[in-house]
Amino acid sequence: MHAPKPATPIPGVKYKRIILKLSGEVLRGGKSGDPIDAPTLERTCAQVKEIHELGVEICVVIGGGNIFRGLNGEKRGVDRTTGDYMGMLATVINGLALMDCLEKMGVTTRVQSAIPMNQIAEPFILRRAMRHLEKNRVVIFVAGTGNPYFSTDTTAALRASEMHADILMKATKVDGIYDKDPKKYPDAVKYEEITFIDALKQRLNVMDSTAFSLCLDNNVPILVFDLNDEHAIRRAVLGDKVGTLVRN
Repeated sequence: MHAPKPATPIPGVKYKRIILKLSGEVLRGGKSGDPIDAPTLERTCAQVKEIHELGVEICVVIGGGNIFRGLNGEKRGVDRTTGDYMGMLATVINGLALMDCLEKMGVTTRVQSAIPMNQIAEPFILRRAMRHLEKNRVVIFVAGTGNPYFSTDTTAALRASEMHADILMKATKVDGIYDKDPKKYPDAVKYEEITFIDALKQRLNVMDSTAFSLCLDNNVPILVFDLNDEHAIRRAVLGDKVGTLVRN
């Protein structure tokens, strides 16, 4: 299936259709410690609104680690499959929070869930998601892939491939990819750009292996950047050097 022609963005926009991967942890408050911190949520949504106004077509994949993470549940005796489903439900909570905040900012939004829950979200239907983008709506994908043992990184890579996205933007708490942990090693070197093959050879922790392989096989570049850097997403879609770009 060919991707539909996107809405015309303003001149200078480098990426016309993006998948924005947000971990649940980015919504957690610093001082408040709340799973969903209101000022943090508003700042995040303001960045999404900023690029939406440039005419960029945006899909968001949200994690649930601020509420429940399946792997952590396993350490506490929760069955892995059960824990993963609990984590998927956590992403639904985060997705609804994003939707509510974006709608209050005047951005029309739709939530699509990989697990049917018709009273609160649409089911994930590829053609419907494409149509939402054509109508200038932000689409938020929740509930992961709908399957245990798959991370939301994998969901983001899968949706980026399905939606023919120009790039997968992974928002983190660091400003890119380093040759070693910059928190432990002051001499760590940041990469502005690196190939998929070099990232594999150096065993750099960009995404989990399934997600990384999907992006490699489908030629979807990955941009790793710091969401706390104000206007980072806007600068990235306008072609400025932000974070680290992984590409073929």
